[in-house]
Amino acid sequence: MKQVIVVLFLIIITPIFSQTLTVIDAETGKPIDAVAVFNKEKTKSSISNEDGVLNISNFSTNEILVFSHVAYAEYQVKKATLKLNNYQVYLSKESEQLDEVVLSVFKNSEKTNRIAEQIAVITSKDIAKVSPQTSADLLANVPGIKVQKSQFGGGSPVLRGMESNRVLLVVDGVRMNNAIYRKGHLQNAITVSPNLLDRTEVVFGPSSVIYGSDALGGVIHYYTKTPKLSDKNQVKNSLFSRYSTVNHETTNTISTELQFKNWASFTSVSHSNFDDLTMGKNRSHGFEDWGKVPFYSDNLNGNYNENPIANTNQNLQKNTGYNQTDILQKFYVPLSKKTDLKLNLQYSTSSDVPRFDKLMELKSGNLKFAEWYYGPQQRLLISPQLEINPNKKWLNKGVFTLAYQNIKESRILRKFGSLDRSYREETVNVYSFNGDFTVPLAKQRNLGYGFEVAYNDVGSNSYGKTLNIVNGEINGFNGYFGVQSRYADGGSSYLSSALYIDYRQDVTSKSTLNTGIRLTNTNLTAKWVDEQFIKLPDNDISVNNTALTATIGYVYKPSKTWQLNTVISSGFRSPNIDDVGKVREKSGKITVPNINLKPEHAYNAEIGVQKYFNNRKFRIGANVYYTLLRNYIYREAFQLNGKSTIQFDGEDGDIVANVNKGNAYITGFTVSYQGKLHNNWKTSGFITYTKGESYDFNEPMSSIPPLFGNFEINYTNKKFEGGANLRFNAKKDIKDYNINEGIDNHNQTPIINASAQEDIDKYYGTPSWMTIGLYGKYTLNSIASIQASISNLFDEHYKEFASGVSSPGRNLSIALQLNL
Repeated sequence: MKQVIVVLFLIIITPIFSQTLTVIDAETGKPIDAVAVFNKEKTKSSISNEDGVLNISNFSTNEILVFSHVAYAEYQVKKATLKLNNYQVYLSKESEQLDEVVLSVFKNSEKTNRIAEQIAVITSKDIAKVSPQTSADLLANVPGIKVQKSQFGGGSPVLRGMESNRVLLVVDGVRMNNAIYRKGHLQNAITVSPNLLDRTEVVFGPSSVIYGSDALGGVIHYYTKTPKLSDKNQVKNSLFSRYSTVNHETTNTISTELQFKNWASFTSVSHSNFDDLTMGKNRSHGFEDWGKVPFYSDNLNGNYNENPIANTNQNLQKNTGYNQTDILQKFYVPLSKKTDLKLNLQYSTSSDVPRFDKLMELKSGNLKFAEWYYGPQQRLLISPQLEINPNKKWLNKGVFTLAYQNIKESRILRKFGSLDRSYREETVNVYSFNGDFTVPLAKQRNLGYGFEVAYNDVGSNSYGKTLNIVNGEINGFNGYFGVQSRYADGGSSYLSSALYIDYRQDVTSKSTLNTGIRLTNTNLTAKWVDEQFIKLPDNDISVNNTALTATIGYVYKPSKTWQLNTVISSGFRSPNIDDVGKVREKSGKITVPNINLKPEHAYNAEIGVQKYFNNRKFRIGANVYYTLLRNYIYREAFQLNGKSTIQFDGEDGDIVANVNKGNAYITGFTVSYQGKLHNNWKTSGFITYTKGESYDFNEPMSSIPPLFGNFEINYTNKKFEGGANLRFNAKKDIKDYNINEGIDNHNQTPIINASAQEDIDKYYGTPSWMTIGLYGKYTLNSIASIQASISNLFDEHYKEFASGVSSPGRNLSIALQLNL
């Protein structure tokens, strides 16, 4: 009887005197097992169970508890303060010591001190600080990235002298690049609102082992916000609202997060309205009329005016405004302790987006186009994702990602002096399935493997309508006429399938080896039916390509303050529908299909060095690379059926096409730094240099930006954060432009000799420029914060390299953030 009483006493009394806490993943809200906690002297310890619970009763009240887990950043807290957080500890996978955890290189979390590639990470805090109007503006703040704009509603990121379909865009593990991503400049980067992003990771250089075709310049991976689980059944709401003076921008984002123990949901709607953009008034470059808008077309948004209109404010870039709406819906459901299901729904749409550079194009001294705009750009993504953690010898954890994307875009144009309006509409349906898996072979040895299948179905439609004008207004249409389609009117498809394997090993305590290999096969089909405008040698084509690519990287850390990286990698890009089968006009040159196009290959070598200071709180780094392009795709004069000219939209033009050339190189470097100066002061900055030239003709490669950089200094205390930045761009001489291909848009630079016979003597090139910006943020309380910034403080006029629109002038932006 006494024994029974003692047992009952222990059962009752033990919970009273024992103390437990729960360790939780800050990103998902799930409990974390196998977390070790110990005191500073390491004389006491405990480990969390599979429910994330651990006993801390043996620690004294004033002791510092250290929480450690291989996949999370170390966390320290005084035991006495745990009560304030209801005995819950949240661990993050992001380190506070500059060695950030990234996901994009191996599709699995890994610290940068084990990765050889050049990486850039933009966290949610960085996004909030920059407060960009679009995701393209966000990327413009990343070390090593330059962004081109043909119109304000766009932004084409350039990585290591490569852009458009040579740079791979990914969102939440799903490839955004599709079969009609074009060569030249691409504006799809803005179809993911920055207000919906949790973080963005950039991997520079060929990353084809993990991502396959298109990643010659690098990978830009958007990660949208994900809901968290909670035992407390919480509902969280937030509101973000911003106004900017330079284009009267208004952006409003409303988000709701539902947190429950067994499921979670995140819903966000973001809408931005942009009015016409004002350029800078201070012309330090000395070209008083460059970029000004003396006349504009008042024929958009249903208007009709047969003549251009004089612009009363020539610094106001008429026909640059548009609006965009982005919707994100995510569900997170843990099916079991080892299996999670995520459902990702995204939708982005815009108004008509005026193509500003085309609307400014002249013919015989007058505006050529009365109308030239992109129809609403729509992107739909439906993607269920299954995460498994079986902890088997052959499979530790893995992710299956199924996705459907529907992309719609169109181009509408009409010339002055004509009532004929042309429509070209494209629809792409993309079906993809990915599997990515990891196996820890032994301590500090990791094996990854996976597969990818993606099928693109492309529909291209075209037609023309003749406007009916009554009393100076559009009153329906008088008739229809035929128009050459942009792509194969009989339909086209693009299938890509791949297998890959990568391996990581810490060779010693100071060095890590990264290797990988990927086998990719692509198959393209296209069928042309209408031969009214263009007759091809073969109207029904099928192109099959296979490539084997590999990467080997080595990280060496001779001491805690030095890290040396080296990478040798290969990549390839298989021609897509746009490369092989596009028909379009630019500056009097007509691009026609070339069904004999072959893949282009890249062979890359790079060296990186990192030096840490102040207990690894400050870092200086440099990356130098050399990339050899073989069979590179280049746009040049071409003959079709023995002819070098062709008629397009009623005008004769010179025929050009994408062709394979021999060898070319791109080389360059980025030097960067970041870290703490002292207590509340932080700083960061970078300088990037790029050079590219063909070995065939010794001419400059397209898309090579001039020297550029950015420097920042920031101050933070409990409620206030402020800072200043300086951005600069060196001059690019006209002799360093690729004149023949036309991608660099040399005709958008200042004219210095209007009577010159050759373009290289007529144009100046890109003038140098420098801007200064200020920003500040004040946290009123746990609910509200207000942020303000001034960019281009001295109202400088400038254009980004190869851009058709002048950059914003002085801009005051004010934003309010509410968390309810």
